[in-house]
Amino acid sequence: MGSELPKQYLPLAGHPMLWHAIHAFEHAAAIERTYVVLSPDDAYWGRHDWSLLTKLRVLHCGGSTRAESVVNGLRAIVDEVAESDWILVHDAARPCLSPVLLASLLAELSTDEVGGILAAPVSDTLKRQTQAGRILETVPREGLWGAQTPQMFRHGLLRRALEHAGTSVTDEASAIEALGLSPKLVESDMTNLKVTYPRDLEVAEWLLTRKAG
Repeated sequence: MGSELPKQYLPLAGHPMLWHAIHAFEHAAAIERTYVVLSPDDAYWGRHDWSLLTKLRVLHCGGSTRAESVVNGLRAIVDEVAESDWILVHDAARPCLSPVLLASLLAELSTDEVGGILAAPVSDTLKRQTQAGRILETVPREGLWGAQTPQMFRHGLLRRALEHAGTSVTDEASAIEALGLSPKLVESDMTNLKVTYPRDLEVAEWLLTRKAG
């Protein structure tokens, strides 16, 4: 991102980006509590006002990878939730999750035996590159989806899946798949963007301003 600040604390529409990612759950009646997993040595959280986020609880147990942070968080709350309780894992860098998409995910998965994720069908033509940075081949995009978050699974299943898969998996669905299960795809769209490059901040700001308006 070309900034000395960690990405999740970059300013966005009057708040740090992470504030918007958390706020997406604030008014959803089905969400009882929002946990934020931070690095034990996080030096930035205390610089901001989080008082408007009433469901918030902070866990200082983050690890070196996404999977490690998630499983540490799941272990930290084991006495507060039942194994059958739904857990939604969301990227701090996805600040534009809409109430409509969240409601769709909750409705689609409420009675599902496995759980699932928000995802968007791939619309771009995909190319595989050579080592020299040239096109090797065109990859058929039929049936391909881009995984997003939240990813929604029951606490006990997700904890066991991540402990089984290890810390190298890049999302929760991958860990569930490693158990031989098939998570459900709940259709999303590109408004639920992940801020990856500096220009993405401008798009996120526009989306948040439009939603507020």
